[in-house]
Amino acid sequence: MIKINKVSPDKHKYLQIIAGIANSPESLYYMGTLPLDRRPTLAIVGTRKPTAYGIEVTRQFAGELARRGIVIVSGLALGVDALAHEAALDAGGTTIAVLASGLPDITPRTNRQLGERILRQGGAIISEYDTDHHVYRTDFLARNRIVSGLSDGILITEASSRSGTLNTAMHALDQGREVFVIPGNITSPLSAGTNALIRQGATPVTCVGDILSVLMPSVRPRQTQMPLGATQLESDILQLFSAGVRDGDLIQQQLGIPAHQLSTALTMLEIAGSIRSLGANQWTIC
Repeated sequence: MIKINKVSPDKHKYLQIIAGIANSPESLYYMGTLPLDRRPTLAIVGTRKPTAYGIEVTRQFAGELARRGIVIVSGLALGVDALAHEAALDAGGTTIAVLASGLPDITPRTNRQLGERILRQGGAIISEYDTDHHVYRTDFLARNRIVSGLSDGILITEASSRSGTLNTAMHALDQGREVFVIPGNITSPLSAGTNALIRQGATPVTCVGDILSVLMPSVRPRQTQMPLGATQLESDILQLFSAGVRDGDLIQQQLGIPAHQLSTALTMLEIAGSIRSLGANQWTIC
C-alpha cells in the first residue's frame, strides 16, 4: 500500500508558492516524493488529442526542460499531459501529477502505469482529496488552479479554442504566473486556442531557451547546431526543417525537385540520424 501524506502548503518549502493563490487548499495529499526546497517548476498542458506536431513539441520541450532541472507539472490526463510526464521521466527529470480524484486512486485508469512510474522515479502525485471522494465534473476545473498555482509558469503546446486547457491559462494569469504558448499552424483547429492566447498577450516560445531565460535567467541556454547534410540538397532540406517546414510535399514544392530525388535524400538523412519520420509524410530534425 502506497503511503498517503497530508501536508499544509504554507509549511512546506516547495509548496509554499500555492499558499498565496485564490481559494488556496488548506491541505494537500500526496504520494511519492516532493522536492524539499523550491525548484523552478513549469506546468505543461494541452489537448487530449494532439496532432503529430503537438506530440513532437510537447516531448521536445518537456524532455529538454526536465534535463535542465525544471520540475514538470501536469494533470496525468490523456494527450499532452501524459506526454509531458513521460518525456520528463525519459529525460531522468522530476515530474508531479495533480489529480482531481482522491488518493490513492490513480486516474484516468489508462494512465495508471504512468502514475506508478512517476512514483518509482522519485516524483509525486498530488490531490486535494484523500480517500472516498466522489469526483464531480467541476473538480477538474478546480484542479487546474493547483496545476498552475504550483508552478512558476505554464506552457500550452497545443489546444483548440474550446479546450479546457484555456481554463488553466486563466488561472495562471489570475495568479500572476507566466503563460508560455507554442505557436501552431493557423489552419489547424487544435492550434486555434494557442494562437488566440498569443493574440491576447501570452508569451510565444519557439525554443526551450525562451522559457529558461524567464525561469532560470542565470543559466545560459545551450547552443544547438543544426546538422549538416552530406549533399547540398540534404543541407537545403535541413534548412527548411529548421525553419519549421515538416511536410514532404511542401518541401518538394519549395525545392522544385522530383519526388524520387526527395525520397532518396530523406532516406539518407534518416539513416544518418539527422531526421526522423512523424508519419503521414511529416518529418522533423532529431
